[in-house]
Amino acid sequence: MIVLHLGAGSSVTAVKDGRSLDTSMGFTPLAGLISATRSGDVDPSLLAYMMRKLNVTADRMVDLLNDTAGLQGISGISDDMRILSAAAAEQPRAQLAIDMYVQRIVQYVGAYVAEMNGVDAFAFAGGIGEHSSAIRAQIMAHFAYLGATIDPHANTNNGNETDLSTTDAPVRTWLVPTDEELMIVRDTYRLATGQ
Repeated sequence: MIVLHLGAGSSVTAVKDGRSLDTSMGFTPLAGLISATRSGDVDPSLLAYMMRKLNVTADRMVDLLNDTAGLQGISGISDDMRILSAAAAEQPRAQLAIDMYVQRIVQYVGAYVAEMNGVDAFAFAGGIGEHSSAIRAQIMAHFAYLGATIDPHANTNNGNETDLSTTDAPVRTWLVPTDEELMIVRDTYRLATGQ
């Protein structure tokens, strides 16, 4: 399975035999996918170049990549996918941010499909993953060759657990709402009590 948690923070996780095999995040969530304000993967040489150009310290550069990059930095408009989608037709940088966001996701998903030698299912979660039928459709258009085809009507069902797949799709695509705060509470309780 490949889980696409797409929201203000975004990640892709390859799941094999019920366990995480690989994830787009690295040492910190700054690595990997473009997020609302995080850059995602960047060429390490860019850091030194930008530090010299902006005359900032390494700590300040990391802050900039975490807080002012991503969808916000690329678009120059907003870090909110809803605003970018509404503005994309008239604001080229908004469309660029969307295109780059989708392209980075497709790269990671493609790598994980290869790493696992195929995939049985996709699951979309997170604010964008749960509520943007357009983003889901753009991403999944790249994986129709695997048999992961989504039904346009089912794909309009935002925010509810839904099998988005066409009836004959051998690779299923699901929308699965998440409750991150509840999971944090459960994990904290489990760690604190040993249960």
